[in-house]
Amino acid sequence: MSERLFVLLQHMMPKLALTRLAGCFASWQGGSVTTAAIRRFIARYNVNMDEAANSDPAAYATFNDFFTRALKPGARPLADARLVCPVDGAVSQFGPIDQGRIFQAKGRDYSATALLAGDAALAARFHDGHFATIYLSPRDYHRIHMPCAGKLLEMTYVPGDLYSVNPATARGVERLFARNERVVCLFEDEQGQPFVMVLVGATIVGSMATVWHGVVNPPRRPAVHKWDYRDQDIRLAKGEEMGRFLLGSTVVLLFPAGPLQFNASWQPAKPVRLGEAMAD
Repeated sequence: MSERLFVLLQHMMPKLALTRLAGCFASWQGGSVTTAAIRRFIARYNVNMDEAANSDPAAYATFNDFFTRALKPGARPLADARLVCPVDGAVSQFGPIDQGRIFQAKGRDYSATALLAGDAALAARFHDGHFATIYLSPRDYHRIHMPCAGKLLEMTYVPGDLYSVNPATARGVERLFARNERVVCLFEDEQGQPFVMVLVGATIVGSMATVWHGVVNPPRRPAVHKWDYRDQDIRLAKGEEMGRFLLGSTVVLLFPAGPLQFNASWQPAKPVRLGEAMAD
């Protein structure tokens, strides 16, 4: 199928209905049916179950339990770097935030303000800063971890579309990451500098969750909703889990202006793993 046709079909198909249906199936305790679906998924996507804390497909009561499976202790050692990769996945894009614009794909970009639900004051803190966008495929480990130690300041749920977030869609849909449903998490690092982790929803992503809140969606709120955590002193260590996707999607990270050198081996489409050096 051509990319143009693939994108056209996404414009037409009932993405929310499909996502709700997938979410119902993923949370269903279907016994042997669930186990068969998990085994088929493992074979279809070549999932490496040797890394899982529990490698037996029959041990997972629901597809969501399997999809958010834990890894064995020590499976993802942390690099000695200022910032470590927060997920398993593939690099979509990374680099400078150019006068408030974030590069999406050739010929396409979007504003940091749009990504951050129209919060121009927050976006200004990342003007001429740095970004990294990492895509999680179905076969990847789907827990999200901290790139560095941070104190949670606020979380914002942003309603939006549910386009696929794979590379073909990123090339074909304008402002993809700033129009899809997302959860924006604002942190402060140990030097008092802000950074943002944006969990981007997609077609059949049943829900997104954080360790401090639990499942954020559903419910799918009709308007932007913000939680302020400044008085709760929620602190997470580098490499600690901060959230998870129930079915795959994308993480966008924003860092403020200042010296930051991304891993010299990184390039678009390169597979990456949780804990490897992201930037110094």
